[in-house]
Amino acid sequence: MIRLTYVLRRKPEMSRAEFQKYWRENHGPLVASHAHSMNLLRYVQVHTLEDATRQTDGPRGAMEEPYDGVAEVWWNSRDDMVFGMESEKGQVALQEVLEDEAKFIDLPNSPLWLAYEYPQVNPSPENLVATELSSLVKLHYPLRHLPSLSLDEAQLYWRTAHGPVIRGNGATGNIKRYIQVHRFEDELEGAMREARGTVAEPYTGHAELWFDRATRSPASATPESARGAQRAVEDESKFIDFSRSVMFLAKEQVFVDNR
Repeated sequence: MIRLTYVLRRKPEMSRAEFQKYWRENHGPLVASHAHSMNLLRYVQVHTLEDATRQTDGPRGAMEEPYDGVAEVWWNSRDDMVFGMESEKGQVALQEVLEDEAKFIDLPNSPLWLAYEYPQVNPSPENLVATELSSLVKLHYPLRHLPSLSLDEAQLYWRTAHGPVIRGNGATGNIKRYIQVHRFEDELEGAMREARGTVAEPYTGHAELWFDRATRSPASATPESARGAQRAVEDESKFIDFSRSVMFLAKEQVFVDNR
């Protein structure tokens, strides 16, 4: 399975609420109507919560401004993705989608990349969704690696060393699900960036973590959870460039799911 991660900034003249309303009520149904033509397996909108603000202090220091949302798209394979983009019906659908994106997305400053998933803490079946009315939230953490590391080196450490650290905090940190999503370099990414005039550089990948806010609050923090959080950040500093990374909380809206 292959997926597209597309982190979105709204057009400057729009508020976040206006951006998310158009995205949810207009663009989402448009993409869903073309799901068959584009060969989509799954399409989810991740809406940044309105109270999300830039992290400027804390253990990670200053980080980037949160995005307004994330579009996530899955295909069964790269071949399925190519067919969905290059077939006659797929090309017509893609053009309609691109034209609509230009109405509400700041395209040059909204990076995208192709990636593979590496589940770390995963329920079965994989149907956990942070819906608007549930107490679940999704932490979205697009990260860039330290300049001293190559993409492969950073992803290897993230997958084989940092993953076990977070898994070890699963119970004390109230983690319901934790997935690493690793970018891979592909010519298709370049074509999608060119079509949108994207100038913002892609990320090394992103971490996504679901937890229940009803049972995770400062009042419920324990010495064990505090030590686990400290250990996680200390390990992140070995491969993540915090100043070029970002994290924010969000809710999910599923428009297509053909799994």
